[in-house]
Amino acid sequence: MSTIKNIYKKDIDFAALALQDADFATALKSNGQLDFSNPGSVQQLTKALLKRDFGLKISLPPDRLCPPVPNRLNYLLWIQGLLDTTNDNYTDTCDPEREVLGLDIGTGASCIYPMLGCSQRPKWRFAGTDIDDKSMEFARQNVLQNQLQNRIKLLQTQKTDPLIPLDKMGFENIDFSMCNPPFYESKADMLTSAATKQRPPFTACTGSESEMVTAGGEVAFVSRMIAESLVLRDRVQWYTSMLGKFSSVAVLIEKLREHTIDNYAVTEFVQGSKTRRWGIAWSFEDLRPRMELARNVNSIPKALLPFPSEYHISIESNNVSTVGQHVNEILSQLPLKWMWRPAISTGIGFSDKAVWSRASRRQHTKQEAEERMDEDEDDPAFGIKIYVEGVVESVALNRVTMRWIKGHDSVIFESFCGMVKRNLDSMVK
Repeated sequence: MSTIKNIYKKDIDFAALALQDADFATALKSNGQLDFSNPGSVQQLTKALLKRDFGLKISLPPDRLCPPVPNRLNYLLWIQGLLDTTNDNYTDTCDPEREVLGLDIGTGASCIYPMLGCSQRPKWRFAGTDIDDKSMEFARQNVLQNQLQNRIKLLQTQKTDPLIPLDKMGFENIDFSMCNPPFYESKADMLTSAATKQRPPFTACTGSESEMVTAGGEVAFVSRMIAESLVLRDRVQWYTSMLGKFSSVAVLIEKLREHTIDNYAVTEFVQGSKTRRWGIAWSFEDLRPRMELARNVNSIPKALLPFPSEYHISIESNNVSTVGQHVNEILSQLPLKWMWRPAISTGIGFSDKAVWSRASRRQHTKQEAEERMDEDEDDPAFGIKIYVEGVVESVALNRVTMRWIKGHDSVIFESFCGMVKRNLDSMVK
């Protein structure tokens, strides 16, 4: 299974869906379009997509949020990408045997995130929490009717409970937490937001007050998560949240940086031309995700984005194998743990410090460095993945990509990239 697979990149074909789902067909207007201002029609769309594309059945009350499936899938796919590219097998692809446990904070009546996750990844399990009685009642019903009670554990919580109640749920560690927090600070805030839109809401909103409003809005809610994460730290690999307001993104990044959290990711979810949401994630571990997952918001200052974890070098050579040999020759001479696979022009290396510096090379031989690495093999301070591509986006180009896969010190990564570039430049002249 690939890391990212969004089946809703194109607009949904309502006519085709109507032929496959009789209940949805009755919700279409005579012109074949859907009335998005009608809550019943929106519910039928959600039910039809979950049934056709994921084999899921759900029951929803009329007075709770009806989740748009493409939007929810976007968020889940991003989390899958974060986990797949920060796995200690360093393949940047899905490990079908990896057992994953996630927490959905405020799972809602639909329990959509846990059920979507379980339908896509057979080894995934979920816990879900909610403070609302009615939402929890329907969530339990949906888990049961999809026979997922052995993979999804639900817990009703109180407003005063931790948002990430690992101890209460009996979990020592989990792989990720996710959340779609209430956007608004108050009812007045919600009404003002609706009034400032130049057109009526694109979709019917049936959310309860607890789903839409929280004191301090989503910034305060996610700030609570950040505060809890400072205590839990690496008991959760990735803390994540969706955001409904663009203005929240920069504020929350600043909060992470205030606490010297350097391994974080931000993204923008775009569905069609009307719906935009944002995602933020952070980790106390040192496994770093791919850059397209971590730096996918163009409209905020670059200084707020996480440090670029990839560096590209274009080489004027018509032979990928030769460039790969140069890369392997450079790295093989250094006192680090290095493995090169010529068949796929890819190598991975680890070290406990900048062993390529002149001072370090004088101090230690390669054998001594490898012996030190063997002693501390499970936790080297720096990891790098290098691959050589002959064709990039349909253009014939020998490009060397250095991807920072492990570590907290960006200075070491910068130093490494500079060293490789200088050596490659001298080799191909």
